[in-house]
Amino acid sequence: MNDEDSTAIVTPLDTRKLAPGANWQPEIGAEARGIVERKLPGGAGDAVLDAAASILGRGVSPGQANDQKTGLVVGYVQSGKTLSFTTVMALARDNGYQLVVVIAGISKPLLNQSTQRLRKDLMVDDVDGHLRWVTYTNPVNNENNRRYIQQALDEWRDPQVPENERATILITVMKNYRHLENLIALLRRLNLDHVPTLIVDDEADQASLNTLVNRGRESTTYRRLLELRDAAPCHTFLQYTATPQAPLLINIIDSLSPEFVEVLEPGDDYVGGESFFGGMHDLVCVIPPQDIPSDNNPLAEPPPSLLDSLRVFLVGVAAGLIQGRSRENANRSMLVHPSQKTAQHLEYRVWIGRIFDEWQRLLELLEGDTDRRDLMDDFREAYDDVLRTVPDLSSFDEISRMLVRAFRLTSIEEINARAGTTPTVDWSRAYGWILVGGQAMDRGFTVEGLAVTYMPRGPGVGNADTVQQRARFFGYKRPYLGFCRIYLEQDVLNALEEYVTHEEEMRRQLQQLRDEGQPLVTWKRAFVLSPDLRPCRNNVIRYDYARGSYANKWFAPRVVLTPQVVTDENRDITQSFLDTLDFGPDEGSPEREPAQIHDISREISLVQAIESLLVPFRFTAPGDTQEITGVLLQLSHALEQNIDETCVVYRMSPGYTRSRSVDVNGKVRNLFQGAAPVNPPALRGTVYPGDRSIHEPEDISIQIHFVELTQNKEVVARAVPVIAVWVPRRFELPWVVQDQPQ
Repeated sequence: MNDEDSTAIVTPLDTRKLAPGANWQPEIGAEARGIVERKLPGGAGDAVLDAAASILGRGVSPGQANDQKTGLVVGYVQSGKTLSFTTVMALARDNGYQLVVVIAGISKPLLNQSTQRLRKDLMVDDVDGHLRWVTYTNPVNNENNRRYIQQALDEWRDPQVPENERATILITVMKNYRHLENLIALLRRLNLDHVPTLIVDDEADQASLNTLVNRGRESTTYRRLLELRDAAPCHTFLQYTATPQAPLLINIIDSLSPEFVEVLEPGDDYVGGESFFGGMHDLVCVIPPQDIPSDNNPLAEPPPSLLDSLRVFLVGVAAGLIQGRSRENANRSMLVHPSQKTAQHLEYRVWIGRIFDEWQRLLELLEGDTDRRDLMDDFREAYDDVLRTVPDLSSFDEISRMLVRAFRLTSIEEINARAGTTPTVDWSRAYGWILVGGQAMDRGFTVEGLAVTYMPRGPGVGNADTVQQRARFFGYKRPYLGFCRIYLEQDVLNALEEYVTHEEEMRRQLQQLRDEGQPLVTWKRAFVLSPDLRPCRNNVIRYDYARGSYANKWFAPRVVLTPQVVTDENRDITQSFLDTLDFGPDEGSPEREPAQIHDISREISLVQAIESLLVPFRFTAPGDTQEITGVLLQLSHALEQNIDETCVVYRMSPGYTRSRSVDVNGKVRNLFQGAAPVNPPALRGTVYPGDRSIHEPEDISIQIHFVELTQNKEVVARAVPVIAVWVPRRFELPWVVQDQPQ
């Protein structure tokens, strides 16, 4: 190693102005740049570096006093979150962070997978790796570990030691309370005062959160994470996940509630929900109900859809072998995810093994044999299906000749802990892989070259984050996307279709918050979410959420009596908005009474109405706040479809003082005036249809009332502005909103 190689080259970013929300400006040095250039050469990794600098810059500055910051980093499933936090770790070293802790996985295979990848990407085992990183996995609390780690930290305090020879301590630990307990005890024996530390919680929505919050207690792993944070007085805690619903919905004063957010953008070759579920579904196949195993539908033999999926997969394996194995084509895999129950995993693995044995036997028969010919006809159908999406596919004759090798070079593996420990996949041992399992292959598990997924199971209890985490079929698959197929039960397909809309809207909101540099505490917890899904498991959420969707329906507040200062502010906001509009008389029967005669203003910019009226107008009841947030979510989505969308505004009874009674809580008994006349029934509403009918059928309509409020027949407030909003069905959008006390 020459002197030039041993010198850390640091490239400063523009320090003239900090990015919105940043606490300090990290400098991109040799460690971070080296990782990205090795993984994404030719400038393709610049976005990864920028995101890493943005994330670390909102954490604790290595030069400041003891402090703690918590951030949430949101990516897509299988989109490169590991590369992101590896780059952040390297950037942390470039900027003087002395200790890095990665909480990686709830099982040994996941911990080992993460540890080995980190060692490889950080080049820990390279010739000079020992000068830069000192690594520990699940360290125990003993004197040797304490001494060696403390000595490495002391190197940072010695001005005689060159900066590039000061080693950063890298600890990977399983997300298990016993291993965390050992690590905490070890860290407490170290002098970590003013030692800048980075803690990365991978898959942060799993096992980390307090599952006993509704019982007023702390779950064990959650308590250990709090103790880990207490043991490191100067640290940045980063929560990485593709499903952030739970971390976003936990109590904002919780110690694990994030203060800032970063939304990761995947590379060009990434294939996610939009590609699979946003279009024509060319790559998605529905598993028929009779092929779904259940207590009411036990399967005695492999279902036809499983056979179809295996043939499609083998056509892809044969095509890959014809193309030739390479770094980009090292493996081709199939994932079979039938159930949580390991007994069904064994059943499917046995079925697939017997199917392979039988098909291989038939392939060895003479070409004129009837059984062999029937098998090849079945493979011809599979070939034609793949040909739809891979136009340059090798000829069927070439594929059929390669099928024998496709069988030989494909391994069938059961991935679960039924035999005691979950097996580790040695991807170099075979080209083709069929992995049968369940939860062990959900979160964090990477399937190399995954092409075909067969998942004959329902959405379970309907937690959105759980359904999404099963989507191992997302990832960097653009080069072989045509070979990909997903076989799903109909309800799971529906859930994933709906999740795509939810995910994109949630990411858009979080991106806006990040770009504005606003803390997460200021963000209204509001999601677009199908009524068939829950955002996450309820046992980690302290404050309940509301859900709904306005379609041919009025929003009107229930609590209209507000503190005088709020009433005055709302009156000024409303009057300022009205002063910008031109009104004319709303048509109606000449027999109407003064309370039934209104003014109307048409073709009003919806953007103007939202920005000048609906957003600044204050609602004081939590239920009303949640509902108007849901309405605003729907209206914002409408503007995404058409920024020029308009609305209609009604000034209700401008020449008459309306009076409404409210109860002791300020709830209005009936805001809307009814139809007239009421009787006889045949003439009901012929003079006045009632306030609820005063709207345009297909346009967003806003009624503005000024009312006198009474309690026990005594006036308690005058000229109180009240807003009601009609949302037509064409803007229907299901949502979830949580209102948390600030």
